[in-house]
Amino acid sequence: MALFSQTSQQGFQALLWKCRMFWPVSRCHQLFAVSVSIPDREKVSYFSFVTSSSTAFPVDPKGTDAFPTKKRSEIDYEEEKRWDEETKEIPEGKLHFSSSVGAPKKRLTSQVVSRHKFTYVQPPEKPLRAEEWNRLRESFQSPEIFEEVMFNNMVRYNSPIDVAKSLLTHVAKSNGDIAYNLLLKYLALCVQQGQTSEIRDVYDIMKIRFRILESGAYNLLIKGLSNSDEWRMALTLLEEVKKIMIPSRINYESCIRAASRHQEMNLAFELYHEMLAKDLVPTLDILQAFFDFSRGMKGAELQKELFGILLYLRENQIYPHKTFMRSIKLWFESIPGGNWRGHLTNIKDSGQCPVCNHQLEDSDLTEEEYNNLRERIIRDVIHGTDTFRKTSPQEFEAFQTFVENRLPFDIVIDGLNVSHMKPRRLQCENLFDAVNCLAKDNARLLVLGRKHMLINSSNWKREIMKEMQNKADFFFAENISEDDAFLLYATLRSGQHCKFVTRDFLRDHKACLSDSVTRHLFRKWQRGHQIVFSPSAEGKHINFMPAFSYDCVVQTTGDTWHIPYKDLFEEKYSYRVPRKWLCIQQQR
Repeated sequence: MALFSQTSQQGFQALLWKCRMFWPVSRCHQLFAVSVSIPDREKVSYFSFVTSSSTAFPVDPKGTDAFPTKKRSEIDYEEEKRWDEETKEIPEGKLHFSSSVGAPKKRLTSQVVSRHKFTYVQPPEKPLRAEEWNRLRESFQSPEIFEEVMFNNMVRYNSPIDVAKSLLTHVAKSNGDIAYNLLLKYLALCVQQGQTSEIRDVYDIMKIRFRILESGAYNLLIKGLSNSDEWRMALTLLEEVKKIMIPSRINYESCIRAASRHQEMNLAFELYHEMLAKDLVPTLDILQAFFDFSRGMKGAELQKELFGILLYLRENQIYPHKTFMRSIKLWFESIPGGNWRGHLTNIKDSGQCPVCNHQLEDSDLTEEEYNNLRERIIRDVIHGTDTFRKTSPQEFEAFQTFVENRLPFDIVIDGLNVSHMKPRRLQCENLFDAVNCLAKDNARLLVLGRKHMLINSSNWKREIMKEMQNKADFFFAENISEDDAFLLYATLRSGQHCKFVTRDFLRDHKACLSDSVTRHLFRKWQRGHQIVFSPSAEGKHINFMPAFSYDCVVQTTGDTWHIPYKDLFEEKYSYRVPRKWLCIQQQR
């Protein structure tokens, strides 16, 4: 009984009762080795868990705390739908086994070729007896992965819990144990179906058999409990996670959503600020949830917190999608006694809002801000990074001389970037269209090209290149050179009026700037100077959308808020800024 010296007899009997959810009484006694007649050596053997986890460890009867150093074995299948992020599965198409401590590495050979045929297997509709599971397993071409495939499909098809239990019981009787990854998949099914009691049962079993669980299990447990009436237990688990690792974004957001759902907004915001302090980036969904759950609630502190989220969007150049925007609008209009009214609009080219007639912030920097930004970019981005890994100091010096002798330019064009705009046309034709369009009104153009453009080829016709060089200055860098530094240098040296054309978001260069104030100035300068382009609807022309004269970012005057939004959610940052706005004003 030494194995359970820290577990009271009453507590263990309760756990044993929970285990009966999976196995017969005799099987529970076997798995937990509680019979005093079993020798110590056999107790350890029974208790050793066939785990495929690097951080879910069997309880060591000797009380040691040695951590294994190798990652858990996991199986994924090429055509299999990836598990939810909560389970932290390896990427699809990477079928492999990585060894546990002391175990030799194993690899599938012939089964790899045919495994895709068995990725999608329809699970049974009702529980099966042992002999029925055996027949299914024997008919499966790769029986060693039968349980993995079957449980994956149970999750996919949302099979009844009793069916999954019958497979677990069969595995326990056949193997003498149940692998950690199968328990994890069963847990995923329980979470998917909101089976709170089952989630707690699995958690209790795992905690007895493993001193530490890995992040995938905690993600599922916290998510499952946070969606139930026992949501406060999710908070307890979050505290447990903090003792052994940095909680994931999913951990925090599950608890935030639970607290918000139960109108405990102070707790929700406490978790939100804790999350930000750990450099975890919140999803738009959880930011939207704050507005949804706060609708109609009073409180100056709550209002201050929600205004803070809007300022977070501003500082990070985040544009809410339409549904998020609607949540913001509805929250403003629901504030008791607030008299806020929201309207959707398009800002005039002058920067004036047609709803409230307010003039939005100018996109131009002050002279001092511009000079500081130019110096910092030249120092930190151009000379202070790996610019010279993609170009030589001699080439960049030649470029600087070229630019200084021709200043100022009105527009600097990333030639190679623009040339790929319409893939079905010749690259030189795409660039030719852009130069013709931008050269109107006698604008002085600088096109950054590559030396291969000078070689007559199917994509680069010599006569077209010569005609373009009559309308713009060209600098041809080496083919391996990185031209972003060239583009930034030429644009900034030309002065505040100069714009640039590229589809690159320039995020890497912003990240090279050491402080948040300079990064903010860089984003503002970029928003006001980057010309966006796209093919026309018929695909025959390139449309250029001039940079805004006003700053396209969330802004407020106290009694007005102007929020740019996009129609659809965009998972990645985009160089495109929205054209649609939500105007909210407080009526006196």
